[in-house]
Amino acid sequence: MRQKVYSVGQINSYIKNMFTQDFVLNRVSIQGEVSNCKYHSSGHIYFSLKDATGTIACILFASARRELAFRLSDGMQVVADGSVNVYERDGKYQLYVSRVRQSGAGMLYERFLALKQELEEMGMFSPEYKQPIPAFVRKLGVVTAPTGAAVRDIINVSTRRSPGIQIILYPAKVQGDGAAESVADGLRALDALGLDVIIVGRGGGSIEDLWAFNEEVVARAIFECRTPVISAVGHETDTTIADFAADLRAPTPSAAAELAVPDVMAIAESLQMRRESLDRLMKSRISDNRTRAQMRRLRLEHASPAARVWEQRQRLSNLEEEIQNRMQQLLERRRAALALYAEKLKNVSPLEKLAQGYACVTDEAGSRVHSVQGVYPGEVLRIYVRDGCIEAETKKVEKIQL
Repeated sequence: MRQKVYSVGQINSYIKNMFTQDFVLNRVSIQGEVSNCKYHSSGHIYFSLKDATGTIACILFASARRELAFRLSDGMQVVADGSVNVYERDGKYQLYVSRVRQSGAGMLYERFLALKQELEEMGMFSPEYKQPIPAFVRKLGVVTAPTGAAVRDIINVSTRRSPGIQIILYPAKVQGDGAAESVADGLRALDALGLDVIIVGRGGGSIEDLWAFNEEVVARAIFECRTPVISAVGHETDTTIADFAADLRAPTPSAAAELAVPDVMAIAESLQMRRESLDRLMKSRISDNRTRAQMRRLRLEHASPAARVWEQRQRLSNLEEEIQNRMQQLLERRRAALALYAEKLKNVSPLEKLAQGYACVTDEAGSRVHSVQGVYPGEVLRIYVRDGCIEAETKKVEKIQL
C-alpha cells in the first residue's frame, strides 16, 4: 500500500486549521520581553517576545496599532493579547497581536495615561486656566519633604537670588501611602496664606516613587489653588499629572526656584544699565532738541520783523557811515582846494602887500588914490599901512616920469 504524499501547502493549511480550531490559541495573553522590534513603513509592527525558555514571533497590524498607548522598544516587558496562527506561505506560526500593555511599571503608566486623558477632557490642563507667575516674589511657599536635596536646592537657590525672600515650607510626605493626600493638604494650607507663588515637588525617582504626583487629588488641589503653582517633580525627563495641572512646570526643583524667585542682583544691574542707557538717550534727545531749537530760533530771528528792522537799521548805519566818509573825503578835498586858493589869494592880497612895506592911500571920501592926478596940495589923505591908518596933509604934488 502506497503512502499518500501531501504538498507543503496542504500541510501548512492543515496545521493552520488546527491552530484555528484550538480555543486556547485563539484568545491568548503572553508575557515576555520585546526584542527585534521593527516599525514597518506599512504601519505594521514586527517584534518577538522572549523569556528564559523561548521566543515567539509577533505582529501588530496597523489597524490595531491605534490602541497602542506607548512606543514599543527592545527590552520592554509587556503582555500581548491576541491569537496564535500559522502564516501558510512560510509555514511559521506567530502571535497576531490585538493589544499590548506594559507589565509592572507599564501598568502604572497606563493608569497615568488614562487619568491624564480624563483630566484633560475635563479641561484641567487648559491654557486659559493657567495663572502667570509674578515677576517679583516676596513670599514663597514650598510643598515637599522636609529633608532631602529638593528642599535644600530650593532654599539655596532662592536665598541666593533674593536674600530677603520669605520661604514657608509645608513638610509633606512625598512617597508611599498617604503621600498624595499630604501633598494636597500642603497645597491647600499654603494657598490660604496669601503667598505669591507655591512650588510643589520632590527629587527624582522611579515611576512608583513619583506616583503621589500622578493622583487626581493632587491635580485637583493644584487646579483649585488661587496662588500660582510651579511643579518640580523629579528630573527633567520625568513628567507627572501635577506638571500638566500646574501653572508652570520646572524640570528640577532648582530650576523651579530660579523660575519663581527673581535674581535681585541681576535686576539691579539691569536697572543700572537701563538707567545709564536712559541717561544717554535723554542727553542725546536734549542735545538734538537744543540744536533744533537753536536752528529754529535763528530762522525765526532771521524771519522776524525785529530782525528785518535791525537789518535795515544796520544797512542805514552802514550808509550813514559811508556818507560821512564820503563827506569827510569831500571836505578834505575842498579844504585842500581852499588852502590852495588861499595861498594863491595870499600872493595878491593887499594886506600881504602892506605887510611887505607897501601902503594904500585914499582921499577923504575913501576913494583909492592911484595917481597924482586929482591930488592937490593941502588935501588930506589917508595912508593905510600894515598895522593902522595915517592921515596926512599933502604938501606938494610931483609927477614922476616912469
